Amino acid sequence: MKISKSTLFAIVVALSATVLIVSNIASTKMFDFFGTGLVWDGGAILFPLSYVLGDVITEIYGFKTARKIVFITFAMNLVAILALWIVQILPPGIGWENQSAYEAIIGFMPRIVAGSLVAYTAGQIMNAFVFVKIKAATRGKKLWLRVLGSSFAGHMIDTLIFTTIAFYGTMSTTQFIGLIGIAYVTKLVGEAVLLPVTYRVVKFMKKITAGESDDICGLAEPTKSS
Repeated sequence: MKISKSTLFAIVVALSATVLIVSNIASTKMFDFFGTGLVWDGGAILFPLSYVLGDVITEIYGFKTARKIVFITFAMNLVAILALWIVQILPPGIGWENQSAYEAIIGFMPRIVAGSLVAYTAGQIMNAFVFVKIKAATRGKKLWLRVLGSSFAGHMIDTLIFTTIAFYGTMSTTQFIGLIGIAYVTKLVGEAVLLPVTYRVVKFMKKITAGESDDICGLAEPTKSS
């Protein structure tokens, strides 16, 4: 089945929004990191994919488009949060006794919501910005360097902001620092492991979007074919 450029763009936007929404819901669960006593939020398992997508989008479509997708994803996350909150405040139906469980698991949690929105936006924009700077410095070569280099900066900003806003003061200092360290390292390792996938996806998307963008700095909007 042949995929058109517009369909491909719609897919990456949908994936970006889905990954963030699911990661935010998963972040409400904390679990022990392989018996070490250090806690880990569930969102860290899936969240590295958002940066893989961010790198692919920036590589193919450029910085300005990547930034637009960040804001679109932000808006879709707000829609999900609003829907969950409305469901939360609706009166429980007769015989349904899980209101407290709903509120504890996927109900409106101001700190996690605020941390997620601020951290995602700041981290993704930093990731895209560093990505295009490295791309310009290497004249479009060494994709691995801009993927890992941008993730180093983006994940650092994202992890610090989210963990501080969402969890500071809710656990011991040791657990808090451990959570930051584990989440950050896990995200970097996850993206490094997925690097071959990133290469394949970029190669595939370049074939479909050939001729749309040749701006080496990735700062201009894609050039549309006539």
